[in-house]
Amino acid sequence: MTADFALIPHYFPNLSEEQQLQFSGLKEVYNFWNEQINVISRKDMDNFYKRHVLHSLAIAKVMPFVPGSKILDIGTGGGFPGIPLAILFPECEFLLVDSIGKKIKVVNEVAKAIGLKNVRAVHERAEKINGQFDFIVSRAVTAMPDFLKWTKNKFLKENKNEFPNGILYLKGGDLAEEMAPVKHSYKFYDIRDFYNEDFFETKKVVYVKA
Repeated sequence: MTADFALIPHYFPNLSEEQQLQFSGLKEVYNFWNEQINVISRKDMDNFYKRHVLHSLAIAKVMPFVPGSKILDIGTGGGFPGIPLAILFPECEFLLVDSIGKKIKVVNEVAKAIGLKNVRAVHERAEKINGQFDFIVSRAVTAMPDFLKWTKNKFLKENKNEFPNGILYLKGGDLAEEMAPVKHSYKFYDIRDFYNEDFFETKKVVYVKA
């Protein structure tokens, strides 16, 4: 195990044996697929667990999804934040979408390789996705006002989690200007409150109520 991997059980100490195996196997699978289809920058692979897996799991520190929750990951790229969240919440359903087909191929291969049964990955534009979800997650694919247009009419009416249904978005830096036009109720959560690593100093989880 790499020192980088040790961050996962450190911050999430209650993982089952299967979850630990799935998380520990992720890097090898991504290394293999990254050689064929570049979805993660080479320098990021050296800090794979911190910059991709742990970052994705910051959403879980804000919202521990209850079993049966349906989550849509828009612009998933190579599977972030959807794949790490799907490992952590095996009793929730995840739909991962991206407009770039080769990235979805990687997501499907990764999910198959580590035995993830609760993930479906689709090559499609966000606006074309039918269906409704408890939460929509993403990692900085576009400015929030545009993202809100993509998510219109995609939320279930009934709330079963701690927060009302909505968006959980990973973003960094000063977001005041970007969020100024947003009429929905929203809240920022500083990831440095959950993790000690300097990498997370300016990064946030943004919750936007549907």
